[in-house]
Amino acid sequence: MVTSAASFQLHGPEDPVSPVILSVPHAGRDYPLPLRAALRVPLAALRPLEDRHADDLAIAARGGETLFVARRARAWIDLNRAEHERDPKLDDGASPKSQPLSAKLRSGLGLVPRRVATAGDIWQRRLTGEEVGARIAADHRPYHAALAGALKAARDRFGIAVLLDIHSMPPLGAPETAPRIVLGDRFGRSASSRFLGRLEGVARAHCIASAINAPYSGGHILDRHADPRKHIHAIQIEFDRSLYLDERLDLPGPGFAAAVRALKAMIEAVADEALPAAIAAE
Repeated sequence: MVTSAASFQLHGPEDPVSPVILSVPHAGRDYPLPLRAALRVPLAALRPLEDRHADDLAIAARGGETLFVARRARAWIDLNRAEHERDPKLDDGASPKSQPLSAKLRSGLGLVPRRVATAGDIWQRRLTGEEVGARIAADHRPYHAALAGALKAARDRFGIAVLLDIHSMPPLGAPETAPRIVLGDRFGRSASSRFLGRLEGVARAHCIASAINAPYSGGHILDRHADPRKHIHAIQIEFDRSLYLDERLDLPGPGFAAAVRALKAMIEAVADEALPAAIAAE
C-alpha cells in the first residue's frame, strides 16, 4: 500500500508489521515553484544534493516493512537537520546566538541548504523567516511526527524498533580500496553494536567494503529518533551511488539489482537480530 502526504509517501502499513522501519529523507525530486523562482543556478545544479534514486533502491528492497520516502527535494528543506539549524547567511528567521553553528551549517548545508559544492550559492535572494517556517510546518514536522509514530508503534508491538535511514554518497575513492557502504550509529549512541555487526556481515557476504561512522556517522534523524535505552535503535546506511546508478550517477544502472539484494539482506538481518525481543513481546 502506498499513501501520500504533501511531504512524503508511506509505503506499507501505517501500523508496522515488522520491528524494522525504513526512511529515505534525501531522495525527493519535487522542486516546488517558489524554489524554482528563487534560484540563481540551473535546477540541474541542485542534483548533487539528492540521494539520487535511493528511494527506488529502498522501495525495491522492502518486504512488508513500513517505509517513509520524502517527496520534497532536499534543496527545499533538509529533513536530516534540526529545526534550529537555520542559516543566518540565508534565512531571516535564523537565531545564530541561540545555538552554536555546526560544521554543516557553516558550510552552507543547514535546514535549507544555501549552497552546493559544485555550483556555489543556490539562491538569488534571502529567505524570509515566514517562508522557512512554512516549510518546517508543512514538510519537516509531518515527516518526523509520522516517523516517530511508526517507531513507537513498532516498539509497543514488538518490544523493539530499529530505524534504517537510507542515504547515498558520492564515491569515496577507487572501488578497489574505498568503502562503498558506510554505516553510521552516532559513534555508538544510536544503536546497539549487535545491529552494526549484522550489517557489516551482510556487506562482507555481498563483497562490498564497508566502514563505520567515517566519514558519515548519521545526523538529526538518528539524534532525534534513536533511544536505545527505550529499545528504539537507529542506523544510517550510505550506499556509494556507483553501486546502483549508471556511469553518470543519474539513473539506475547495471548494479541496481545487486544493490537491492544487499539492502534486502540487511533489512532481513536486522529483523532477525531484533526477533528475540519481538517474540518475547508477543
